[in-house]
Order: sequence, then C-alpha cells, then structure tokens
Amino acid sequence: MKWWWWLAALVVAGIVFWLFARNAPVNVEVTTVSQAYPSQAYTLLNATGYVVAQRKAAVASKATGRLEQLNVREGSQVKSGDILARLESSDVKAQMQQAAAGVSLARSNLEQGDAELREAVRVLGRSRDLLAKKFVSPAAHDTVIARHEKALAALSGYKASIAVAQANLRVAEVAVEQTLIRAPFDGVVLTKNANVGDVITPFSSALGSQAAVVTMADMATLEVEADVSEVNLAKVKAGQPCEIQLDALPGRRFRGVVNRTVPTVDRAKATVLVKIRFVDTDASILPEMSAKVAFLEKETPEAERTARTAVQPAAVAERDGGSVVFVVKDGRVSQVAVKSGMKIGELVEVTGVSVGDKVVVRPPEKLHDGSAVAVSAK
Repeated sequence: MKWWWWLAALVVAGIVFWLFARNAPVNVEVTTVSQAYPSQAYTLLNATGYVVAQRKAAVASKATGRLEQLNVREGSQVKSGDILARLESSDVKAQMQQAAAGVSLARSNLEQGDAELREAVRVLGRSRDLLAKKFVSPAAHDTVIARHEKALAALSGYKASIAVAQANLRVAEVAVEQTLIRAPFDGVVLTKNANVGDVITPFSSALGSQAAVVTMADMATLEVEADVSEVNLAKVKAGQPCEIQLDALPGRRFRGVVNRTVPTVDRAKATVLVKIRFVDTDASILPEMSAKVAFLEKETPEAERTARTAVQPAAVAERDGGSVVFVVKDGRVSQVAVKSGMKIGELVEVTGVSVGDKVVVRPPEKLHDGSAVAVSAK
C-alpha cells in the first residue's frame, strides 16, 4: 500500500509541476508596431533643416515719422501695393500743396510772358512798317527789337520755371507716398513689429524707434533648407525627388524636389546647404518649421505614398502553416494572424495589427495564445 501512495504522490507532483511550468511567465523581448513609408526603400540620404520663405521682407519706410495707422495684423493676407500702414503726413502734404501752388504760379507767369511776347510781336511789326516809311529812327526800331527778344527770353524762362515747379511737386508727392507703407508683393503678414504711435525710422538708430513695421512672406515660395554633409554631396543633385516630413505634421509626408545647392561649404560644420522645393503644398506649412528630408533614389509611385503598418521581421512567427505575431497586453500574449507584405527598410509590412501594439520579438516555440510573459529589459 505504501508503494501505491508514493506513486500517486509522484504523479500529482508531476502534474502540478507541469501546470506551474506551463503557466510560468515566459521572458520575452518586445517591439512596437509602427508606421513606415515605402519610400524608405528608395532613400539614399537623410538630412534635417527648416522651412523658409525665399521671398520674405521686413517692410519699412524710407521716411521718418510717427505711425498713424496700421491696417494689418499677424496672418493678414495682402496683395502687392496694398497699404499696410501710414505715417503722419500733415507736413509733407503741406509741402506738396505748396509745390502745387508753385506750379500754378509758374503757369500764370507763362501766360503773362506769352501775352507780353504777342504784344512785342505786334509792336515789332508796326515798327518795321514805320521804319520803311522813315517815320521812326533806326535807334527806336532797335529798341523795339530788343523788347521782342527780351519777351522771347522771358518766355523761355517761364517755361523752365514750370519744369522746376513740376519737379518740386513730384518730389513732394514722393515724400507723401513714402509715408504710405505698401506691400511689396502678394503674401502673408508674419509678425507685427510696431504699433500706432511708435516712431518709425529707416535704420532704427534712435532709442525707442522701430525700423520694420511688419515682416511678411510669400507662402508660394516656401522651401526647405537642409544641411547635407560634404561627404554625401555626391548623392544629391538638382531635380532629385525627395520626401519631406515636418515635425509639426508627423502623420504626413510631402513630395519635394532638389531645387539648388548653395555653392559653398560651411567650414565649421562641414556641410552644404541644399534647398528643396515643395511639390505638394498645404496651407498648414509655415515658415521656420523643423523638417526632415529623405533624398530618394527615384520617385515614389503613387500607390506607395501612404503609410503602411510595419514591424520587425523577427516578430513574425510561423504557427500552423500561417504567419502570426504575439501581441502583449496586461502580462499575457494574444496570438494574432497577420499577412506579410513588402519589405520597408529594416521592417516588413503586416496587416492584422495596429500601430502602437507591443509584439514579441523572436517568440519561442513554447509561447502560445494566452501565455503569461515577463518583458525583459533590452
């Protein structure tokens, strides 16, 4: 009887040990399911940079004065020639009115001189007739001729006075126009640097004065300026397709093309500045955004421009003739059937799991659906 009791105890102990071993946590290493773009397979080089507007201006005035009116604010859309701001102009307008009055005076003098010339012509004609009949002396006739020549000279002077007065009027009009700060091109106001009441000077040399009233940019000229190491410069050429990722818009990729390379090397950083033009434009792209640029071997096909769900190939295992991954959640794994797709860089495309899922890398053969796991530190 004792022999049978010992045998039963051994069987029970074996069963308990097997159950314990079967349910004991399995140490595993995990990775995260992520998004990947097929263009990664064509990437020759990666670089970082910033979005900049190639057409950008700090709009100021050549005149000096107090800002009287400001018609825009940050984000305002403006057209070329629109009045952005206005300086005090009462003094220059008075000078313009004075110059206009000078033009009127010069024209009046011209009319007077013209009348005097006509009178001198008539007197000269009569004097010639009288001289022919010997009714006047030659000396008297010479006086008439001199009067006529003097009238001609005075008329030329009056015409020149009109030209001078008109030039003075144009100078005054330019001075008035310089008190109007206009948009130099179509664009968007980025910053407002002055307020109504501020003193505006061309070079902001005075204490408390401002030079630029607003800063604006043409959003149609946005480019990415990226630093490329000089050792990789051979991989970059004009017209090369690129893919642009903005830190502010992580879920999107924008097509680009190499526009030009600045023909000089930054000695301190050993880099060359490369400018990439956007092919895909969007209103959400703003100047000074951080950007990552992938220089591609060839243009990405239209069907491969969307993000794919991808994972490390070592996370995909074969079970029962199919591909599966083991998703870790709350200390246990769920066996999920997946379908593998194209290889994207060091990852492989899969369907059946979601971005952000934690999956087991190199799952052991003893791992099965529902197994308890302990994630080991890398």
